[in-house]
Amino acid sequence: MSLTHHSSNLIGGHETQESRTRHNFLECLRLIEKLHRRMLDIVKHRLDSKGLSDINSVQALLLYNIGDHEITAGDLRNRGYYLGSNVSYNLKKLVEAGYIRQERSEHDRRALRIWLSDSGKSVCNLVGELFDENLDMVKDQKLFTDQGVNELRDRLRSLESFWTDMLRFAE
Repeated sequence: MSLTHHSSNLIGGHETQESRTRHNFLECLRLIEKLHRRMLDIVKHRLDSKGLSDINSVQALLLYNIGDHEITAGDLRNRGYYLGSNVSYNLKKLVEAGYIRQERSEHDRRALRIWLSDSGKSVCNLVGELFDENLDMVKDQKLFTDQGVNELRDRLRSLESFWTDMLRFAE
């Protein structure tokens, strides 16, 4: 289904509540995708301003999500730290650039354990500071209250859980 598709549900020349809700729901889905792209643009701008041209915003976000953890490459997807299809490419690039350290697991030689190097931690901190600054600005401009942020998170988690269940129980 295309998010831009719109079927008109008019009664007596007026849009119905159901059609407005559908339109608003689809707009929310477009906005979530657009917000994610904008966030990556903001991360890229910060990387560029610090002269970090050997890493892209997706890779920086991956470092941020790994943080202080020591995990396997498979954990990145399982924990939702990486949503793209080319996680091995990005990990390889981050290892080559010295942002991630890796070694084979002692218990399962097929699994690679990964963690951030000092330069990886530096990028992680840079992204964390950027997010903190953005949250402060959002709150200063009264775009969200603490309660509003919590409510938005809860609603998005509910939707994510709903769709996860749909996929899990689909036949």
